[in-house]
Amino acid sequence: MEHPYVEERDGRYYARGSRVPLTGIALLWKEGASAEYIVENYPSLSLAQVHGVLAFYLEHRMLIDQHQAEDRAQGDAAQQALRAAEPDCYADLERRFAAVRAQLAKSAS
Repeated sequence: MEHPYVEERDGRYYARGSRVPLTGIALLWKEGASAEYIVENYPSLSLAQVHGVLAFYLEHRMLIDQHQAEDRAQGDAAQQALRAAEPDCYADLERRFAAVRAQLAKSAS
């Protein structure tokens, strides 16, 4: 399907002429971000492009939401595989994050 602000590559959709995935823009928008905020996060895009991408998303919401769910599932599976392959590394990271959170909580009080 031809659209002035969106192009399909390898079964996924991107802002035309960029590497910015439509799913990333849609996720920010669904979380309440304004089009202006999205442009701040993707400065290679114009405000018109972001509005065009969002219009495409609204016209094809079920398909794009399905892509987001697939991307999330792939990311979760990859993370689980890495955790299984490197359990000591992840345990160390979790200890470090806990120490940083404790330090932040202590300095906030």
